[in-house]
Amino acid sequence: TMQINQTIVKEFTLIGFSLYPDAQILLFVVFFCLYLLTLRGNLTIMGLTWVDRALHTPMYIFLSALSFSETCYTLSIIPKMLADLLAKKRSVLVLGCGIQMYFFLGLGGTNCAILTLMGYDRFLAICNPLRYPLLMTHVLCGELVASAWAGGFFVSLIETALIFRDFFCSPNLVKHFFCHMRAVVRLSCLDSNLTEFIVTLISVSGLLGTFLLIILSYVFILSTILQIPSAEGKQKAFSTCASHLTVVIIHFGFASIVYLKPEGSRRDDTLIAVPYTVITPFLSPLIFSLRNKDMKNAFVKVVGKILKYREHL
Repeated sequence: TMQINQTIVKEFTLIGFSLYPDAQILLFVVFFCLYLLTLRGNLTIMGLTWVDRALHTPMYIFLSALSFSETCYTLSIIPKMLADLLAKKRSVLVLGCGIQMYFFLGLGGTNCAILTLMGYDRFLAICNPLRYPLLMTHVLCGELVASAWAGGFFVSLIETALIFRDFFCSPNLVKHFFCHMRAVVRLSCLDSNLTEFIVTLISVSGLLGTFLLIILSYVFILSTILQIPSAEGKQKAFSTCASHLTVVIIHFGFASIVYLKPEGSRRDDTLIAVPYTVITPFLSPLIFSLRNKDMKNAFVKVVGKILKYREHL
């Protein structure tokens, strides 16, 4: 039964970076610059993949899908965070909090799924090169990407529904800079331990499941690469996986710090969340662009066409 002195809340107050009042302006400038660079990187990848026919291959279709997903992922968190860094009142309606959590969890799950699909694509390309064009068609790419989105948002719907099926009681202070599921579920009027355990278990299972599938793909990939006789052939095969593998390590490494963090840990959840909400989306397009010759060539071609067009004007 609800205690008499508890009040059902209709909005939350996001404490987040208010714990660091002297650093808020600096944090705003840093995060704003990183966000602009993240948007620029992802939009560049999507644009180049769209206009350059040489990039109309499964690998770049998946990369473009990942860039779009990460653009939406940052959009669900960072603009609100930036506004709160400059605002005195950092409140959000319970409904708005639920919507933000739904999209954040759904897009996070979609990112994991697309990274897994990219690993599967590299597995087929390296382990079954002759059958690869028949196995990985453009139609199948579209179906796999759609499945990744559907799966990510289906799991997110379950988690969000579990958390928001109950009322929330005062105090309405969310100890985070966005509606993180653990921070919100602890404000439930009823005992939240079971709900927190279930949603955490779902998230950890999804995180570990997709990561293990990627690792399995790379076990077969590495086994195949080691059988290539020439050192040049080995280097060429591995170079097609290097960017993806780097992003996977960063993405799952930062996410595991959050979801596998011991309950008794006193580390600040706000600071721990910065790497996987701000830094990872910034590094991802940077790594895929700088370490990819095809992407660089496409960029040079597009810039060349723009310069020629301007000369004719």
